[in-house]
Amino acid sequence: MEINDDWELVNDEGFVYKRQKRHNLDSAVAAAVPPPDPAAEAKARRERKKKALLNLRTKYEQEIRQWELLSNTLQALQDLTQNQSQPTLLSVPDQTVNVLLQNSSDSTYRERMDTLLAQVEGQEATISEVSRLCDVAEALCDTEEQRLKQPFLDLPIWDLSPQEIMTSLLEE
Repeated sequence: MEINDDWELVNDEGFVYKRQKRHNLDSAVAAAVPPPDPAAEAKARRERKKKALLNLRTKYEQEIRQWELLSNTLQALQDLTQNQSQPTLLSVPDQTVNVLLQNSSDSTYRERMDTLLAQVEGQEATISEVSRLCDVAEALCDTEEQRLKQPFLDLPIWDLSPQEIMTSLLEE
C-alpha cells in the first residue's frame, strides 16, 4: 500500500504520532548525522528533571516563607490581644456594667470602664490588622492570577482586529 509507505510512526518520549516520511534528505547528510546517544539523552533528561525540581522547590520555599510570615503576624496579634483582654468581663458585659452602676464607687466604675475600653480598643486593633492581612493576601492572589493570565494575554492573536481574525480563520 502506498499510504503506509508515506507515513511513519514516531515515538517522542512516550508521545506516539504519525508523520509523513521525509524523502528529500540526502543520503550523505543522513549518514553524516550520528544516531542519538542514549546515554547523552538520558543525562539531558535527568538535567531537565533536576532543573524543574529545583525550580519547584524554590517556588515552594518562597510560598512557605510567606505563610510563615502571615502565621507569625497573626500569632503576635493573638498574643497582644490576650495580654490586653480579660475574658470574664467580655463574656457578660451588660451584667458587669449594671453591677458597677449599682454597687461600686466612682473610681471602681472608672477602673472597670477603662479596662473594658482597653479591651475594645485591642479588639479593634486586632480586627484592623486581620483586615490588613486579608488585603495583603488578596493582593498576593491577584498578583498570582495576573501572572498566570499574562501568557495568554500576550498571544499574538489579540493584536489583530476581529475582522482580521475571521479572515485568517477563513483562509485556513
